Amino acid sequence: MHSQILCGGTAAVVAARRVRYILGCVLGRDGWMFRTHEVKLLNTASGDTVKIGEITYKLKPPQNPELVPVKHISDSLPQTVAQHLRWIMQKDLLGQDVFLIGPPGPLRRSIAMQYLELTKREVEYVALSRDTTETDLKQRREIRSGTAFYIDQCAVRAATRGRVLVLEGLEKAERNVLPVLNNLLENREMQLEDGRFLMSAERYDKLLQDQLELLYSAGPNVAAERVSQLLSLATTLCSQESSNLGLPDFPVDNLLPALHVLNSFPMLSCQQLLHRLYPYNSMLGKDGRTAVEGVLSRFELLDGHRQPAPTTILSVSTAKDVEGHADITLHVVDKDITFQVPAGVKEPRPPKSSPTYIHTPSHSQLLAEMIQSHMVKDICLIGPKGCGKSVIAREFAEMLGYSMEPVMLYQDMTVRDLLQQRYTLPNGDTAWRPSPLVTAAMEGKLLLLDGIHRVNLGTLAVLSRLLHDREIDLYDGTRLLRWDRYQTLKEQLQLSDQELQERSVFPIHPSFRVLALAEPPVVGTGAGSNSRAQQWLGPEVLTMFLYHNVMPLAKEEEMGLIQGLAPNVPMEGAEQLLHLAHSLRKTNDPTAQSLASSLSTRQLLRICRRLSQHPEESITHAVNKACLSRFLPSLARASLQKNLMNCSIQDATDPADRSLDYLCMVKDGVLTIGSVSAPIYNADQKMKVPDVLFYDNPQHMMVMEDMLKDFLLGEHLLLVGNQGVGKNKIVDRFLHLLNRPREYLQLHRDTTVQTLTLQPSVRDGIITYEDSPLVKAVKFGHVLVIDEADKAPTNVTCILKTLVESGEMILADGRRIISGPHEAKGRPNTIIMHPDFRMIVLANRPGFPFLGNDFFGALGDIFSCHAVDNPKPKAELAMLKQYGPDVPDAMLQKLVAAFGELRSMADQGTINYPYSTREVVNIVKHLQKFPDEGLANVVRNVFDFDSYNKDMREVLIEALHKHGIPIGAKPSSVNLAKEFPLPEVKMTGYWTINQGGNARRKLLCPTDTRPIDVKGPVFLRVQKYPCNRQESRALSFTEEKAHWQIPMNEVNIICDVTTKDDVLYVATCNPVSLYSMKERGEIIQCIELYDVFPRTISGVWQPFVTVAPLGSPLDGQVVLHEEQGNTVLHLDLVTGALRRLMISPDSDQSSSRALNWWNSKEQQAGYKMCRDFSHKNWLLFYKEDSNQLEVLDVLEGRVHSISLPINLKSVFLVAEDRWLLLESNSNRKFLLTKPMHMAAEDSGVCQLHSISEDSVNSGHGTSSAELSIPQMLSCEQLPNENLSAALNQKIVSPNRVLVDTDSYAQLIVGFPDLMSPNEVYSFKRPVNLSAIKSGDSGAHAFFRGGLRSATAKQENCVSLISVNQVVRALPPNKVPLKELYPKDVTPPMTAAYLEVTDLNSKKLKYIPVPRSMTVSPYTSWVSKVSECDVLIAALGSGGVVTVDMGGYVRLWETGLDTLQRSLMEWRNMIGSEDGRPIQITIQRDSGLDVSAPKHGKIDPHNAPHVGGNQWAGGTGGRDTAGLGGKGGPYRLDAGHKVYQVSQVEKDAVPEEVRKAAREMAEKAFKERLKEIDMSEYDAATYERFSSAVRRQVQSLRIILDSLQAKGKERQWLKNQALGELDDTKIIDGLTGEKAIYKRRGELEPELGSPQQKPKRLRVLADVSGSMYRFNGVDGRLERSMEAVCMVMEALENYEHKFKYDIVGHSGDGYDIELVTADKIPKNNKQRLKVLKVMHAHAQFCMSGDYTLEGTEASIKELAREEADEHFVVVLSDANLERYGIRPERFAQVLTSDPLVNAFAIFIGSLGDQAERLQKTLPAGRSFVAMDTKQIPQILQQIFTSTMLSSA
Repeated sequence: MHSQILCGGTAAVVAARRVRYILGCVLGRDGWMFRTHEVKLLNTASGDTVKIGEITYKLKPPQNPELVPVKHISDSLPQTVAQHLRWIMQKDLLGQDVFLIGPPGPLRRSIAMQYLELTKREVEYVALSRDTTETDLKQRREIRSGTAFYIDQCAVRAATRGRVLVLEGLEKAERNVLPVLNNLLENREMQLEDGRFLMSAERYDKLLQDQLELLYSAGPNVAAERVSQLLSLATTLCSQESSNLGLPDFPVDNLLPALHVLNSFPMLSCQQLLHRLYPYNSMLGKDGRTAVEGVLSRFELLDGHRQPAPTTILSVSTAKDVEGHADITLHVVDKDITFQVPAGVKEPRPPKSSPTYIHTPSHSQLLAEMIQSHMVKDICLIGPKGCGKSVIAREFAEMLGYSMEPVMLYQDMTVRDLLQQRYTLPNGDTAWRPSPLVTAAMEGKLLLLDGIHRVNLGTLAVLSRLLHDREIDLYDGTRLLRWDRYQTLKEQLQLSDQELQERSVFPIHPSFRVLALAEPPVVGTGAGSNSRAQQWLGPEVLTMFLYHNVMPLAKEEEMGLIQGLAPNVPMEGAEQLLHLAHSLRKTNDPTAQSLASSLSTRQLLRICRRLSQHPEESITHAVNKACLSRFLPSLARASLQKNLMNCSIQDATDPADRSLDYLCMVKDGVLTIGSVSAPIYNADQKMKVPDVLFYDNPQHMMVMEDMLKDFLLGEHLLLVGNQGVGKNKIVDRFLHLLNRPREYLQLHRDTTVQTLTLQPSVRDGIITYEDSPLVKAVKFGHVLVIDEADKAPTNVTCILKTLVESGEMILADGRRIISGPHEAKGRPNTIIMHPDFRMIVLANRPGFPFLGNDFFGALGDIFSCHAVDNPKPKAELAMLKQYGPDVPDAMLQKLVAAFGELRSMADQGTINYPYSTREVVNIVKHLQKFPDEGLANVVRNVFDFDSYNKDMREVLIEALHKHGIPIGAKPSSVNLAKEFPLPEVKMTGYWTINQGGNARRKLLCPTDTRPIDVKGPVFLRVQKYPCNRQESRALSFTEEKAHWQIPMNEVNIICDVTTKDDVLYVATCNPVSLYSMKERGEIIQCIELYDVFPRTISGVWQPFVTVAPLGSPLDGQVVLHEEQGNTVLHLDLVTGALRRLMISPDSDQSSSRALNWWNSKEQQAGYKMCRDFSHKNWLLFYKEDSNQLEVLDVLEGRVHSISLPINLKSVFLVAEDRWLLLESNSNRKFLLTKPMHMAAEDSGVCQLHSISEDSVNSGHGTSSAELSIPQMLSCEQLPNENLSAALNQKIVSPNRVLVDTDSYAQLIVGFPDLMSPNEVYSFKRPVNLSAIKSGDSGAHAFFRGGLRSATAKQENCVSLISVNQVVRALPPNKVPLKELYPKDVTPPMTAAYLEVTDLNSKKLKYIPVPRSMTVSPYTSWVSKVSECDVLIAALGSGGVVTVDMGGYVRLWETGLDTLQRSLMEWRNMIGSEDGRPIQITIQRDSGLDVSAPKHGKIDPHNAPHVGGNQWAGGTGGRDTAGLGGKGGPYRLDAGHKVYQVSQVEKDAVPEEVRKAAREMAEKAFKERLKEIDMSEYDAATYERFSSAVRRQVQSLRIILDSLQAKGKERQWLKNQALGELDDTKIIDGLTGEKAIYKRRGELEPELGSPQQKPKRLRVLADVSGSMYRFNGVDGRLERSMEAVCMVMEALENYEHKFKYDIVGHSGDGYDIELVTADKIPKNNKQRLKVLKVMHAHAQFCMSGDYTLEGTEASIKELAREEADEHFVVVLSDANLERYGIRPERFAQVLTSDPLVNAFAIFIGSLGDQAERLQKTLPAGRSFVAMDTKQIPQILQQIFTSTMLSSA
């Protein structure tokens, strides 16, 4: 069907008249106006026809009926119109184009449309205007999913589809546009932009016919039907539709050679053949593949389900009749077929005769198929890294007798590098040197093009003429011709070879063939991911080769290969390895795929060779080394670990345990490192052997041992590590030990291939080349150390691949390096590689912050990789000691700890820069040299770099402070508590122990002994939590040493604290659990005894537990005692074994007893445990108001019961054999003496002696009312010097310290050993503590509601015998606050005060304990535990530990000597600020008020002034300028010792000053809120979410910034007229060319390369009812809100990089829009609104779970959008099972679309739901955030590891 052209246009009336005239002549006079025509539609059997007048037109049904105009014809056609229609139909039948001219208006158009409607023709309509361009008519470019396409416009569409093209308004088009259509109108031909050519249908049919005939003649043995099917397929795949689908055009030209193959092997399936022509499986995505297979099935070519015809090569022999060919016999299916193929000049080698090549069935098949293709065309092998392409190529070449010429292609290779290079002749003339490619063509070698996927397509195109026509023109005018053409030319011109060569014409050897190697194109790569390199397999390249895929080997084959090449490998290890590699290769998860590429066949072989030498090595270690798992992103690392677990590859032993036996020694010329020995090299150049200062440490020795193993196996090494971990040191030390000379090359951004090999320079007009270190090392057999390998462009370092793999490399001056002397025979210009040459490459880890190129990714599998890490803390400490022998240990430990923390933060991505050993060593060297300079100052040398970035600085300072490095502190910031004098010590009375013979006084107490009944053991789980210990003395020096939080619930109540040596034990009730931790440890152990104690019903039974740690040999075991039920438990904290000890025989009835006081309201008398001698493994139990003592001997397992004649109130163990008892009503005291060992039944009996107390004044017999009740009585005596100091007299005597409510401390001298009256010395309190009403004031009175129902159970009072102190914790209302703080200062909110009574210095201090962060809801219960909010226990080291009710542990140092020592150390760490004498600060309270600031008088004598309000330069005063005072205008130092007014007083600056500052800040804040119209309450709410994720937001933004920077990196632009001289163009410069420079610039994107698209992210947040319901349990909803907040904040201002939206899913549905991609929240108000919507929705939605549907819908929706990469992050609670959703189903959904990376984060779960779920989901795709604080970190991990992978 022809296309017609109808044109319309207004012209002058003249034109109209003229046309009328012409038409009048044509139609006859009467014909114009008066002849009438009928329009009829006739239905006949042969089809519909239209008749106008006498003219009939046969209708055809339209293909696209929607394009046919409708309703243009009116019911009655005016005659005029019918006339026009008849005329148009005539032209139409003639096949002519029509031009309609007429007056302006719609008439012309309507006539055209009516005609088209009549004849049912499709229309393409264009209104022309002056803006119409060629593209609007022919073809326009569009970009779809990252690839540019031509979209046909109207003219082309009309031409190809047979439509009618209507052009309206011809006169409006600009001139010179319409000629575009000329050829189309005249000849029906048109050249299109996309390379297609339109021709008329008749000629096209004829052409196709020709092609078919050509193909028929090529394949006479092939069924004609198959040939036509193939041709139809080819033309289909070249059609417009297929290019719309993004399918590259089918290489039609290659059908001919393919048919030659089919002709020889008719049994081949067409599909196999097509794979070679059009390897759609490896180059197309899923859609493309299905499209192609659809076409195949349509042409019945899907016959490849049959197994590929099994083929093997039987024999190869040189052909007798044809020169340069070989006869090959292939055994195909069951026939032997012999045919000829081109062969090389050497003798062919029979197959399977190579000693180094192991035959596997699949490779034999591949080789046979290659030989079939080789018969007709060049071949390209496609396969992943390390799968054996090069080996197969080599075997192929040897079998056919070819010499190989490997050419390694690299990215910025120019055509010149490929064909010819310039050089200078000795006389200075310039000349051209042919490249290896050209020589190979002339000599008939097999040219191996390695890496055609890397090279620029434009460069490759130069070869297309060589590949297709075997012809090529070179730069110097030489022409290379195909052999037969050359011969014909020779005959025609009758010239000899000599003469032709003089005319620069050379023949290409007939045997010359090209074999290309390439990695598979990356399917579906969009724009961003350096797409230049990836989708290389385009239509142009498709025509050049026949393609063969090298598939990864099957498991059995690979096993055979490994056994053949590494014969002694342990079988089990090899099995496990292969299992792992194959399980990784099978998955469709991109992370696992990338891991699998690190475990290519080549790497597996390397691992196995190593294993066969060192069978004891663990597989895990080998795999981790091969994958460099240390530097993988956290997701990939998790995935690898999971796969290792699944393949049951366990790590044998932790190498840390082996670190002790690492020796490194040189003995008798043999070097031994660890377990490996090697002979020492005899170096000829001693100068080049490195010598370096190196301190051995186990970790580096392990790396060196590993290196030596590989070195001995002949491997080249690659060391990857962060900066400053000692890579260079290790290598230098390694070479020093081996005595190997080294050459050193440092790479950088500007390294080029030329600089790697040779350095050109011009001397006297002649170009000469200097050898680079690389060439020298190769020549002389030195070790080449390549440093910073990741800084050079990857394409440069790729050059090393041929050198390492085949030992060949071509230098810029034409010389070549070859591996062995036998290769060098008869080849000029060769450098033979020395057998001792080795390469050691050093690189930083890929990725942030080094932003180097991924050297490991590109070349990792040619080297044996070693990850170098910072030494472990122990090793690092040892090393630092060698660097700084005089630096105090404590300092080194702090440094190591702080840096360890910083490194782990760098691994998590909180900070960017991984601080390394190098920095620590520098700090230590500095401290060693200048010991006076403080650590805090020196540390700043390293960290000042980051001090400009505020958030970064906070993170760093926090980490340093946490480990007690006081950066930023001043020597004067010492805030010790204020001291008060103690009252004078007075002797207040006597205690007399009555020992008279009177039987009434001396009472005997019967005892009986019985074994304990032990129930159990039950084993409980010991949970370990990290202890986040913070040093407290960061910014100022106080008594507090360190603090940390116990990981406990808000409802938990702390009820007991005790210590043994340096271990702290904390018991809690509700639920009952026990925590233990070391004073400086990293771990808190926790055992929950939730199941052992019955459920505690609030207010009815409130258990109260005390702990007693046991001593040797039962270390690490404790006894727990529950006071109300008298339950005694023995618990082993190591194994978690719990046993119940039944002490009292009646304790079986305890349950019934429990019921009594279940209901009774009055207070129960509890049981008590005395644990003073628990370290001796015995404990004493008694019940208040009873007369029994039970002594439990834990070791012997017995209980001794002692019956007393009195009822007990309390018991104090003053010594092991003497106990002080208090009678319950009278408070009288008795002393019970017992024999030391109760084992012997008959020995002494316990005796009770009453004690009479006499006060000094009243003589004997005071009334019992005044008897003091001791709160605490020490069980040891004060050392004599302490006793003497306390009493101010030299005295030696037994003594005890006693504390009661009336005195600060009492000393009972002589008690309990002396029978004479014991003197009592007291430090009396001004007011008795019990007289002070408790609970009506103080920090928590408000929460407590003033309830202090009963007396507290814990006395909170300890004596520190060694430092002569008594410390007790008092509530604030029992402390003289008025004396502590000046009257205008409000005392701070505190939990309690530690009252420290120091008997040596006679001073009293009150140390405030900060209030707890959380307040327990059970206030009345808490008040029964202790009267203030903390519990206190003594620490061994002259200090105490407090634990507040919020579970915050603080260690305090109270002893004066230790405090003094610590202060000195602290000051040393800060360093003196100037050369003054170090100032000691004494705090005193001036007690005076501030007036107005002034400078003060200046004292002419400069005498020191302390206090007052008068002198300038004073210390400790007020208002005047000076140091250490308060209220003065500025500091003024006159060089005296400073008397510091305490910080609290400084804070007492008048309120109005503070107020002014505060108001200023508030005003600014309110302004900002007003701008975005947000209330302050809202602002505070938003801040709560925002502040929780501030750090993650910050670090994400840092990473995004750096990404942006990386994207904008500039490139070298070559051929510039100005810039730096380009080495490769020196000769062109000599000849006077201008464009010989290169400069850095932004590379313009290549034409046709698609533009960058943003990445697409969707967060799918769970806002279902369960989130709201369980938010109270684990805060899951709030954490989701925080995560959403984080995404919104982090991606703000990165809209061009990330397009994101946030969708909620709940029982109401799965598409609740929270944030849409085009309307993202811009400020806090809008962001808060999103959070509010989430919260409200979760509160009010229906129950149900749409996680699955939501995920599925999101993945589908995102996949449809165009973006660089797609991410879906699903936040959900792991509540799937409840709704019957199977985890497998969820896993399926997550991985449903390979384009979309979907991740699931499970927030909170009941029990272990989430962990179970995670096991079933694919690795790296799901995370469990049990502690919901991890969500932001997990999100950050997802972002960093995947989004950055391709950025």
